[in-house]
Amino acid sequence: MANIVAIVGRPNVGKSTLFNRLIESRVAITDNMPGVTRDRHYGHAVWTEKYFTVIDTGGYVVGSEDTFEGAIREQVEIAIDESSVVLFVVDTMTGLTDLDKEFANILRRSKKPVFVAANKAETFERHQTAAEFYELGLGDEVFPISGADGSGTGELLDAIVAKFPDSGEENPNEGIPRIAILGRPNVGKSSFLNALTGKDRSIVTNIAGTTRDAIDTHYRLYGKDFILTDTAGIRKKAKVHDNIEFYSTLRSIKALENSDICVVLLDASQGLESQDVSIIAHAHNAKKGIVLMINKWDLVEKDSKTADKMKKEILERLAPMNYMPVVFASVLEKQRIFQVIEKVMEVYENKTKKITTSKLNETMLPIIENTPPPMLKGKQIKIKYCVQVPTPSPTFIFFCNLPQYVQDSYARFLQNKLRENFGFEGLPITVFFRTK
Repeated sequence: MANIVAIVGRPNVGKSTLFNRLIESRVAITDNMPGVTRDRHYGHAVWTEKYFTVIDTGGYVVGSEDTFEGAIREQVEIAIDESSVVLFVVDTMTGLTDLDKEFANILRRSKKPVFVAANKAETFERHQTAAEFYELGLGDEVFPISGADGSGTGELLDAIVAKFPDSGEENPNEGIPRIAILGRPNVGKSSFLNALTGKDRSIVTNIAGTTRDAIDTHYRLYGKDFILTDTAGIRKKAKVHDNIEFYSTLRSIKALENSDICVVLLDASQGLESQDVSIIAHAHNAKKGIVLMINKWDLVEKDSKTADKMKKEILERLAPMNYMPVVFASVLEKQRIFQVIEKVMEVYENKTKKITTSKLNETMLPIIENTPPPMLKGKQIKIKYCVQVPTPSPTFIFFCNLPQYVQDSYARFLQNKLRENFGFEGLPITVFFRTK
């Protein structure tokens, strides 16, 4: 069994703060408002040369007015089931509650090793308060800690890693292609992830902003492994009104920047909007592969020409960022959702494709000879040869006598010719000009 620690507890006891400390990164959003975390959130940690996965969960609660209460409970129960060790976080500021006792009974039935972390024990008084949690009858010891400043976490981790049968894997996701699922709020990102995995990996509602953190999921299809990242909807800055949504957007942008391929979802009933263009432009500028998925296609009245017409209109509006494949799909009907992943696989193969220097020059030099760079200030530009350089996205250097005089329009001409002859669908092509 893998070394997996599930962090659980009622709302606002500091689970996400502790999660961030254990993985040594501020990945999970933290806020004083209860219920910020909703989905299961995974991270990787190490202690005394033992590697383990940490799962952050939403606050377990019963009988609240929170719309997401039931879905959060399901996510918590899944995390407990996946884990090899459960870390039960309680709050020394509020002391032992009836909900803590109720949740302790659930953990007892799980038959998993449980460690009680009495959080927020920054003062001597709160440290002493931690003793009341022995009443829960879980484990041999209660560990007074502070997720905020780290005090007491060393002793807690010593006890946890002693339960692991082996040293674990340093980074189980190393080298696996990462796919970020992006789009405006309520376009179906979480539903798409759930449809692909066949599980309720992310909580789905009609409420915009349901997803807050960037949620990673290991996914395998056609013998290939991927990390799918479900992200929060990205809205215009002017429409972001609170800290939680602001940090959700930052996590989405970071997921985009950490990805290899971006699947950008559009709502077929609304078409391409300015914010969609902004998201695609961000992926383009970050040199990411892009697949455009037009979701909710089942809601559109259409004939045999509707798809071609909409695709043409969208790509014309996106020019010159009009190199990505477009798939019309319906998550609700599970229509062409796997075709999206097939396109992702093709784009990823394009991303790693290398053209030999001989083949590149054999193809491009005759094109350049037939259509040479336009003269500027009476100077004739002569391109001698070109090479592809080893970068994460297709990048080519053209060596010439006067690189400073090559105009942007000619650079775009070369990009189009490279795409015509060598493919690279779904990827931005970068060209540089250098002195021979």
